Amino acid sequence: MKQQPRTPVAALLALSLTVGCAPQASPGAATGEDGGKRSAPVEVAEIRVGPLTERRVFTGTLEASAEVVVAPRVAGNVERLSVDIGDPVENGQVIAWIDDDELVQAVAQSEADLAVSQATLEEAEASASLAERVLARQALLQKDGIASSAELDSAEAADAASRAMVAVAKARVVRSEAALETARVRLGQTRIVAEWEQTAPAPPGGRGAGDGAGAAAGPSRFIAERFVDVGSIVNSSTPLVSLVALDPIVAVVFVPERDFSRLAVDQRATFTTDAYPGQTFPGRVARIAPVFRRSTRQVRVELEVQNADLRLRPGMFVRATLELDHADEATIVPVDALITREGIEGVFVVPSGARTVRWAPVRRGLHEGGLVQVLGDGLSGAVVTLGQELCDDGSEVNVFSAGVEPGTEQ
Repeated sequence: MKQQPRTPVAALLALSLTVGCAPQASPGAATGEDGGKRSAPVEVAEIRVGPLTERRVFTGTLEASAEVVVAPRVAGNVERLSVDIGDPVENGQVIAWIDDDELVQAVAQSEADLAVSQATLEEAEASASLAERVLARQALLQKDGIASSAELDSAEAADAASRAMVAVAKARVVRSEAALETARVRLGQTRIVAEWEQTAPAPPGGRGAGDGAGAAAGPSRFIAERFVDVGSIVNSSTPLVSLVALDPIVAVVFVPERDFSRLAVDQRATFTTDAYPGQTFPGRVARIAPVFRRSTRQVRVELEVQNADLRLRPGMFVRATLELDHADEATIVPVDALITREGIEGVFVVPSGARTVRWAPVRRGLHEGGLVQVLGDGLSGAVVTLGQELCDDGSEVNVFSAGVEPGTEQ
């Protein structure tokens, strides 16, 4: 088998590790053939300060921001359907009609009952008026000594009875009016209307509500499924169609415990889907569930993305990238610079203009790609990213870039 040629960096490191086995050498120090320490060849990267964002990628599924099943409130025969799967539906639009012949008759019967009740009330009021006049006349006659007390008592009883009949007749009118209104309401329910609550749009950068519709008018919802056909006999609450709101649309992902503490509503997120390769859709964290799933120890997170062009549809598989944390002034080094010595994580720092390294313990912060935020003292200059095995605190180093021989012009 033909061996691959070694790069200058790998060759120097291999040579340094070989000669570094001399017994006079301290751990990690490169030594020469005479047993004395020599400069260790290392590769370095500049320590820089700047913004750093830590992101996580989660897989999930798109769901409608609202889904409603429309059902009738009255039983009957489906006389007409004006929508089918995929059709847009506006708020307040009539989408189906139930046969209303029986309910039309019920309204007519209620109207007739109301007319009878009103006529009975008029008759009772006329009788009450007559009884009132009789009572007044008997009172005058009794005062003049012409009528007896018994006749006056009889007139008073007749007046009280007539007033009671008026009260009963008025109650019957109210009952008939209520029955008529109920019949009319049931007749109106034969027209199946798609209705939903309109909500004010969210301010820029703010949290939206509902389906993102405006207070006066909002985007259409769409027929996701149709469950019956014209001519079907349905009962009250039998599903007819289901409606979905697609703008905005929601991506549902599940986040593990280790990242939960850094979740917050309105965090920025981006989406990709196999349906549109190479395209990214911006979104935000809209809702975080208050409980974890016991089986997976993950929490449900709903991410909202605007979908005015309706390219995104429920059921699509998505990869969501969440921005969990951000630092504007982070001390950033390559993750390859971090090593562990005696259980302590740190980096070898090469101060500007120096040829020796200094061991600096650090704590990790944010992580993005191959870069990491480090927290510690005296972090300026450059850090060793290759050749840390040859270094100790205070070791002399020979700094070069990958693919360039040490001592040559760069």
